[in-house]
Amino acid sequence: MPTVYLTEQGSTVRRDGETLLVQIPEDKTTGRSKQSVQIPLIKVDQVVVHGNITLTAPAVEMLLSRGIGISYCSAYGQFRGRLEAAESRNGLLRVAQYAGQADPARRLALAQAMVAGKLHNQRTLLLRANRKRDLPDLARAAESIGAALGQVGAVNEPVLPDDVLAEPQPPDNPLGRLMGLEGTAAAAYFGAFPHLLHNAFGFAGRVRRPPTDPVNALLSYGYTLLMHQVRSAIHTVGLDPYVGFLHAGRYGRPSLALDLMEEFRPVLVDSVVMRAINTNVLGDQHFRREAEAVWLTQSGRKLFLAQWEQRLTSEIRHPIFDYTVAYRRCLELQVRLLAKALTGDIPAYPPFKVR
Repeated sequence: MPTVYLTEQGSTVRRDGETLLVQIPEDKTTGRSKQSVQIPLIKVDQVVVHGNITLTAPAVEMLLSRGIGISYCSAYGQFRGRLEAAESRNGLLRVAQYAGQADPARRLALAQAMVAGKLHNQRTLLLRANRKRDLPDLARAAESIGAALGQVGAVNEPVLPDDVLAEPQPPDNPLGRLMGLEGTAAAAYFGAFPHLLHNAFGFAGRVRRPPTDPVNALLSYGYTLLMHQVRSAIHTVGLDPYVGFLHAGRYGRPSLALDLMEEFRPVLVDSVVMRAINTNVLGDQHFRREAEAVWLTQSGRKLFLAQWEQRLTSEIRHPIFDYTVAYRRCLELQVRLLAKALTGDIPAYPPFKVR
């Protein structure tokens, strides 16, 4: 259990020796009895808190002293903030990161690799799914993504220094063009996404704030969980999560985490959403509507988190290193590959591409 997800509202988390003691109160409305759960700290890499849950000061101090980050979300899973342990002492690595971000040519090359990785994985997911379905809509979407992917490498105009920090990226500069290609591919991908689901729940395209249907609710929640994992890996390696290459910097935006999670969105989150729906793990009863928004219920979150953890711990043959590794480890390996590219230990950043 590398990640502890705290979801029971009203709970209190205390330190008990070298364990976390989670005290869950009685809830007469649901019939839940009072419970206490002990979690050995040796098994914990990070903690994700959902809603009205209290961590005592000794518990927080113990977690941070062990280098365990704490992410805070609303009861519905919307990201609110994160507590990190002390920064890595690898100042030279962060200097290389800042230099790479300020160098227009290097930033463009890194951004191209990240977009290429994402588009490759989106296209692969559609092609795999279409082997049995043989649907023209899926084939056309994969073809559109392939066309956009072919144009990514052709974005080679010089980036002006003023463009590097522009927010949002103008559509006529190279970084803006990359984002445009990514957007074109996303439209084709999510346009075909309902064909991958046994129940599309009214999904007609990606809607973020707020999600307006169950599929968008799952995607948004999954991407939030993915960001937690990537930020944790970034912190482990010693890079600055707020200085990215594809996404422009903005106060409070973890741009590097957003960059590095792009390649893993289809591989991890989208695949989990498909599996949870297509195997009937989640149904209508696991969602609630508030005005225009749709959110997972508490029971729905627990079921999705189980699917998510199962995916993170599943193993694959790594496409670059060619050895068996869990997906959770793949996230850290990508951050380490980026660090090596920034310091010149390898010539270029190789994106994570599923076969």
